Amino acid sequence: MRTALCLTASVCLATSPIDAQAHQHAPNETLGTVSFETSCSPAVAGRFDTAVALMHSFQFGRAIDGFNVILKDDPGCAIAYWGIAISIWGNPFAGFKTPAQLAQGAAAVRQARAVGGKTARERGYIDAVAQLYTEDPRLLQPARMQAYETAMAALASANPADTEATIFYALALAASADPGDKTYSRQLGAGVLLEGLFARFPDHPGLAHYIIHAYDEPALAGRAAKAAARYAAIAPSTPHALHMPSHTFTRVGDWQGSIAANRGSATAARAAGQPADVLHASDYLVYAYLQTGQDRLAADLVETSAAVFATFDPAHASGAAPPSAAFYAHAAIPARYDLERHAWADAARRDVVAGPFPNATAISYFARGVGAAHLRDEAGATRAIDALARLREQLIRSHDDYWAGQVEIQRQEVAALRAHARGDAAAAIAGLRAVALLEDSTELASVTPGPFLPARELLGELLLERNEPGEALAAFRASLVKEPNRFWSLHGAMQAAARSGDRSASRSYEKQLQGVTGSLSFRTIAAGRSGRTHEPAAH
Repeated sequence: MRTALCLTASVCLATSPIDAQAHQHAPNETLGTVSFETSCSPAVAGRFDTAVALMHSFQFGRAIDGFNVILKDDPGCAIAYWGIAISIWGNPFAGFKTPAQLAQGAAAVRQARAVGGKTARERGYIDAVAQLYTEDPRLLQPARMQAYETAMAALASANPADTEATIFYALALAASADPGDKTYSRQLGAGVLLEGLFARFPDHPGLAHYIIHAYDEPALAGRAAKAAARYAAIAPSTPHALHMPSHTFTRVGDWQGSIAANRGSATAARAAGQPADVLHASDYLVYAYLQTGQDRLAADLVETSAAVFATFDPAHASGAAPPSAAFYAHAAIPARYDLERHAWADAARRDVVAGPFPNATAISYFARGVGAAHLRDEAGATRAIDALARLREQLIRSHDDYWAGQVEIQRQEVAALRAHARGDAAAAIAGLRAVALLEDSTELASVTPGPFLPARELLGELLLERNEPGEALAAFRASLVKEPNRFWSLHGAMQAAARSGDRSASRSYEKQLQGVTGSLSFRTIAAGRSGRTHEPAAH
């Protein structure tokens, strides 16, 4: 049976052939329009679509609850176990899954198979999700994702009229992309599939959501503009739909858009009892505040986020953000506050925010190391470098190669700054050039709004100190390609252009800076951040 779900307090908006029957959800809740054909009892069809709609906006806890209610009314609805299994996997763009998740998902797959899918299509969905939970502890997560992607490709090919199969295949394609592949072949392939369907089904939450994820890279972010503009209106009752457009806004340097989105998302997540999502939105929000010079608002978030984390129970995370994102934000928010303000003494003495995720723990050591190096505290910088090396090895042993690489970038940045503190500017610059190439070879994970200190931004600052403004300008420009509208990269480019004699470029960067900071004076902001007062000559 194929039904439509129009989860609004008003009438159903979609009128395509896929939407044969409208289902009205609870008043005042808007989740978007979803249609998922099942062989289950007609009495549960609308609730099934509700659960899938929640799943498409990464409201996994509520989705699981919905599927469990369906199974009470229709114990033979095997495909509901598929929904539980895919919801247990959670955010496919998040970090590694825990053994408990794998065990729970495998149990759901066993139940699905015991009940038995009534159609070949439903059995295909169950067989596909089973690839994520293959009960072989030697099988690493990337291999599981690849097997799942392959199975979803086959399912979508065998069922070309099944919109949902194509959507879930595209999601798998984007989620399994290699961050080092600069052709972006998987992301672009997913985008083509999703955009074609989005034109037909503009109220589908998964389509808008996954387009943003597929293009969540600086080089691709502009392609997600329409989806980013639509998603919050499609599913405003979910905190993640309010937050997700900020990924696109952040990648293109639209700080005011990010601020508005994450304020709304944090408020909604707080009301929904999803502290991990509050913390994730707050990390994006504090990053945007710091780029626009709103340091006082960022300081408030440092305090309130610590209070939110105190209420967080990793065993009961139910929203879009997994526990790893909560620990990441908890460490990142205070580190960003210190580093973006160039408050090196504060960074050097910042308490280490330790936890079960080494990549999150590394953030504190990176901040301490950067602060120590700027204070010419060689012992402090060395301690941080050694700690980062240990955390990198821990990640390597757990086969988390991506985050091991990110921590290595942090370690090398601190090592380069330590060389500068020793007076070896040549070694520092060579080190930063090398680490910039490492940064270029990868992409940031969606858990973070941006780098703590881009290597090319640091390189530009050192080159300015050595009175090499031409090379500094090239470094700042390269930084701005990947991180548009970053305050310090714009500020450095303005200075470097002025000192190079390129007054036109300097004025252009000055105008951009003023646009970023609005009514606030970027000169006052720069001067107030640890005494940075260097400005270009008057024009």
